[in-house]
Amino acid sequence: MSDTALEAVLQRDRTVVTAALVIIAVLAWAYVLWLAADMTTPNAASGDMAGMDMSGTNAGGMDMPGMDMGGMDMGAAVAPGFRAWAPADFAFIFAMWAVMMVGMMTPSVAPMVLLYAGVGRKARAGGRPIASTAWFFTGYLLVWVAFSAAATGAQWLLASLTLLSPMMTTNSTVLGGLVLIAAGLYQWTPMKGVCLQQCQAPIAFLASHGGFRSDPLCALRFGIHHGAYCLGCCWALMALLFVGGVMNVLWIAGIAILILLEKTVPTGQLIPRISGALMAAIGAWLLVQAL
Repeated sequence: MSDTALEAVLQRDRTVVTAALVIIAVLAWAYVLWLAADMTTPNAASGDMAGMDMSGTNAGGMDMPGMDMGGMDMGAAVAPGFRAWAPADFAFIFAMWAVMMVGMMTPSVAPMVLLYAGVGRKARAGGRPIASTAWFFTGYLLVWVAFSAAATGAQWLLASLTLLSPMMTTNSTVLGGLVLIAAGLYQWTPMKGVCLQQCQAPIAFLASHGGFRSDPLCALRFGIHHGAYCLGCCWALMALLFVGGVMNVLWIAGIAILILLEKTVPTGQLIPRISGALMAAIGAWLLVQAL
């Protein structure tokens, strides 16, 4: 294959992979937007929020798991105002988190996925094929699916302690301030720096971790490995969703943009440290206000 033909094929592959990533991100964001709109649409018949049934029964919209503002008697084992989650509630909240993570993280991992796809095409043209890009991307997403399970558990705990409002934001100014301070301080830690460095330099990451894999399961583990660094870089920022609102679309978009800037703008740790200082300052201000 001539160099011109190879370049044309590589360009086509980049276009296909880019289109696939855009479609995945758009579908995920469309789901988040639909869910957020459904949870905040007034019910014309009752004046309640159609997206959240405060009495523990579904009134034409989605029941908000864990929040029973009607004072259902659930016994002494649960806090007042907390409706015990059924398995369907856990499944719904887990799906919400998982789709949201796909929407938030796909743009920031796109450079790595595109690099993988480009090298994969060259490797096939050279007679030494590597595992499909899909295996790597699946491994990456599995890390965030696991995080979604943990986030679901955290949401259940906060709801059971009545620390979470029906809009899925913390009811406690003190807790919100502490989360902001903790997230801000984490932005300055060596662990944040190490993980961010791995995410900012895809080629260096490949070189330092043995390069691409020809076996699909090895490629899957490779994606998990990269996802683990990404999780180490971003988990504290995801905790901020409980401060600004798990279904607050502007807040979700703001965090996603911050993550994208951290990973793609070549400023080293400047962006994390500036944002971390601001988070800590706002958190401290909230604590002072709570006194």
